[in-house]
Amino acid sequence: MSVPLAKLPSSVRNVLACADCGGALSDAVGGLRCTNCDNVFAPNVGGAFDLRLRKAKRFSVELELGIDPLTPGFAFSPLAEKEHPEVDFSGTRLPWHLTRELLSHFPKANTPQSVALDLGCGTGLHREVCERAGFQWAGLDYSNRLAPILGDGHALPFLSNSVEFVLSLAVLEHIRHPLVLAREVRRVLKPGGHYIGTVAFLEPFHGDSYYHHTHLGTFNTLRSAGLEILHVGPHPAWSGLRAETTMGLFPRLPEWLATALVWPVEVLHRFWWRAGRAFSPDATESLRRLTNAGSFEFVARKSG
Repeated sequence: MSVPLAKLPSSVRNVLACADCGGALSDAVGGLRCTNCDNVFAPNVGGAFDLRLRKAKRFSVELELGIDPLTPGFAFSPLAEKEHPEVDFSGTRLPWHLTRELLSHFPKANTPQSVALDLGCGTGLHREVCERAGFQWAGLDYSNRLAPILGDGHALPFLSNSVEFVLSLAVLEHIRHPLVLAREVRRVLKPGGHYIGTVAFLEPFHGDSYYHHTHLGTFNTLRSAGLEILHVGPHPAWSGLRAETTMGLFPRLPEWLATALVWPVEVLHRFWWRAGRAFSPDATESLRRLTNAGSFEFVARKSG
């Protein structure tokens, strides 16, 4: 079930905004009212608040051309586990798609009122890890009936500089305009706030996926949005071979059988690249992982 408005933490309710005009929302009879345009938002049958755009909205994008956005020497390698994580997740139920390495980079909430935006929250799989990090969980999804807040990633219904942490796992590939979403993430983040997530690369088309990002595409999207990039690298356990096998060739195949099918090919793949280094020094292990990544992990933050 969705979380009714009355049960949403006050810290979450206080940072919600009208997606159409950006105005703050105040309590009203039966729901929320925009203090700027007077839009009224009442809960739906499931208790979720539909804060999606009610009308078309223009979003201007200005890009700087003629420069290389890449940081010289940036290493697109698998994420290393942080030596001293801020959050201890021992004893917490962890979603299978959250790696130990990515979890080690989760920030700890600065205050008990700090809000984490779970962007594309689905059924709420990430709520426990967000709350374990000390955050008030704000789960937002475009259409999932179990989400407490319905919203559009292109027009996030949150006040600017109001959220301390944004998490989006396997979301960017489903967004029609990824740069717009990334800029919206930067807008709602507080200075110093973190944006952590994953994005598909060599996964087959699924759902309504639009753009599957390379490592360069991921870097470019985040940098063009004005975010400071701390890491972009291949998911360590989700290769393109595994993604194609389980999502494209044999969907719904049991995990153990998918692993057995792809294992010989992955062994041959590693051997082939290792042998190739004798003829080409460019055939590095890092390049092998990049060219066969099922998805990429990223860690970024809003400077200031």
